[in-house]
Amino acid sequence: MPLLSMASCCINTKFRLATKGNEKGGGGGEIQSHPAPLLNKQVKFVKSLAPPLMAALVILSPLVNDPVSLGQTIDIQRGARLFSQACIGCHDAGGNVIQPGATLFIKDLQRNGVDTEEEIYRVTYFGKGRMPGFGENCTPRGQCTFGARLQDEEIKLLAEFVKSQADQGWPKIESIED
Repeated sequence: MPLLSMASCCINTKFRLATKGNEKGGGGGEIQSHPAPLLNKQVKFVKSLAPPLMAALVILSPLVNDPVSLGQTIDIQRGARLFSQACIGCHDAGGNVIQPGATLFIKDLQRNGVDTEEEIYRVTYFGKGRMPGFGENCTPRGQCTFGARLQDEEIKLLAEFVKSQADQGWPKIESIED
């Protein structure tokens, strides 16, 4: 155990284990004692450090081993920005202010058959029910948004973002402004 060996540098040299061949006679001035009490203190000390060290390891591990690449982070941020521009009016925090049973939470997406990125893309492009389509070639005309249309790549980013957020229960994402 590395910590135990590091702690051994601090051991009082007066306490040594008497083994055959290294015993001293009575007049040497060195105190002979069994090291068990000191060893127990060292073990307790090391054990007391284990929980805070493990907590620090768990807390710092995301900083050392980033779970997503820079490209994925940028796509999430772009998806978040698009979502805040085109979708947040009806779907703030994954909800649905127009039709409460059609939220963007995974339970509702599954119930409505829209729980894959492909289905989310299709509904975002062409619309469904009260949801208007945002695709450049969305038809029929009455089903599509009267606002600005989105390019295919933008709808793909939105679908990835919505699916990712739904899988995580819609945690708050801070987007970086251009």
